[in-house]
Amino acid sequence: MRFHFKTGYDTDIDLFPDWWKRGLYLALLVLALSLPFLLDEFFIGEMTNVLIWTVSGLGLMLLTGQTGQVSLGHSAFMALGCYACVMMMEAGVPFIPAFLLAGVITGLVGALIAIPALKLHGVYLAIATLALAILADDLIVLLAPWTGGVNGKYAPEINIFGLVIDRWSTPDYYYWMVLAVVIGVTFAYRNILRSPLGRSFAAVRDSEISAQAMGVDIARTKTMAFGLSCAIAGLGGALMGLFAGAFNNETFNFLIAIQLVMMVVVGGLGFIHGAFLGAVVVAFLPQLLSILTSSFGRGMSVPGLETGVFGFLLILFILFEPMGLYGRWLKIRTWAELFPFARKDMFKRQKSYLKTERLR
Repeated sequence: MRFHFKTGYDTDIDLFPDWWKRGLYLALLVLALSLPFLLDEFFIGEMTNVLIWTVSGLGLMLLTGQTGQVSLGHSAFMALGCYACVMMMEAGVPFIPAFLLAGVITGLVGALIAIPALKLHGVYLAIATLALAILADDLIVLLAPWTGGVNGKYAPEINIFGLVIDRWSTPDYYYWMVLAVVIGVTFAYRNILRSPLGRSFAAVRDSEISAQAMGVDIARTKTMAFGLSCAIAGLGGALMGLFAGAFNNETFNFLIAIQLVMMVVVGGLGFIHGAFLGAVVVAFLPQLLSILTSSFGRGMSVPGLETGVFGFLLILFILFEPMGLYGRWLKIRTWAELFPFARKDMFKRQKSYLKTERLR
């Protein structure tokens, strides 16, 4: 067992609590950078897909996991980020400015939508955002002169300082590009959490009334959370559309938003690691189901199997492990550190809640 002795505020907000964690994450980074030399093109593509889902999942995690606001409409913001990035690239804007501006535009639109939407709570907010996701599908079709409608658009060539990056011809370069985005988003996410704004997010999540009593501006905090969340989701949507090569209104349907919710719940709601673990499940589960159906079903396709399995997993985790995969790992690690003094009911779920929350 390792003990962390905090001798100042800088120690308390340090990105890495000790040398062990710093070395561990450095080793993971080296492993991630070396994957193109260890895997073939198929698995490099799958790992790229995992990283893209991770970016989108971090966007929803910031809103749902850190601020406690449920959104079922992040697929709409992913679509906005994708179309904004591609249209700017088609207009002659280089990839890096177009990519970053797509995130900014998506964040601003998300913040504007959040002003009326975040007056709602709980299931009403979820329904409102779900309606937004369904509406986005129709808007893409109606704005066919710009979006291509049902015919969609083709992703333009990515050129970064003269280096052409393509998913098929240079999958390793594409993987490293997406990995750089993941590292940047994760670093920004972690720094937001240790800032006063991040502490406000946690206060609003735990109790809006208590946060308001402590001087937190609830409306501003929620709007900032929604805007930042949409900006990150827009970056993930841009990467997803460029990775697909061709996309239309069907690419970003509301089922993508449902998968995002399942991803953050299964991975571990409120944990950065949960977005990574959930992305692995979302990206590799369809491949696993395809292998199983081809092996035991003699090539038969089962309609709705993937959606059914996703829903079943979500129900299981909500009932038996609401902290997700990363929460389960934390429990196992804590039990091992305290063995043989760990108690059986040490991780028993608390059923109590603040009585002040009944007034909402």
